Amino acid sequence: MPDPIDTTAAAPVGYNLVPPPGWDMIPLREGTSEAIKRIVDRSVDELPDDIARDDLSKARMELIKRLKRVARQARETRAMDLHLPVERVDGMALPASFIVSEPLAAPTVGLSSGLILSSLRPDASQSEEVTIDGSTGFRVDGVAQPDTDRDVEFASRRVEYLLQIPSSTPPAWLTVSFSTIADGRPDGELADLLVDLFDAVMTTFRWSH
Repeated sequence: MPDPIDTTAAAPVGYNLVPPPGWDMIPLREGTSEAIKRIVDRSVDELPDDIARDDLSKARMELIKRLKRVARQARETRAMDLHLPVERVDGMALPASFIVSEPLAAPTVGLSSGLILSSLRPDASQSEEVTIDGSTGFRVDGVAQPDTDRDVEFASRRVEYLLQIPSSTPPAWLTVSFSTIADGRPDGELADLLVDLFDAVMTTFRWSH
């Protein structure tokens, strides 16, 4: 279940969405270790039966280490939940994921939509206004460059949905952020296909009360 959102009693207590087939979710507030174990057990069960026991143990430990690192990096960005593919597609692991972040505070009274967006995402490039489950917000699309300070080796396509949480006092915004390195070309065809997949997921987003 998604993590609760700490706002007023009249505001939503969480969210629901329908992830793509073959994806799973790691909660980052609590239950992280249990979710990682579930994903690793599922992945190991799908390995060939004739794999050596030592290789099986190495594969398990490597996957646990990778998922813990990814979860830690997501938590450092104030993410609540991490959604990621756990099944291969045509033998390939999809290089993509999206996170749902802790609510952001932003002024709304007397401000234009452009000023609200700039206060939430000063570096936003391409953006458009959206309405999802009755909430107004923004969809921001762009490319993030490598950042050695943050241990980011490759450029990635980033798409964010910033949605105002209904009835939140003071006004708060929920961010759902998608990222993919695709095939090394953030503006290529594979990246566009994965972005389309994420946009389809966001059409299923609903607040829970």
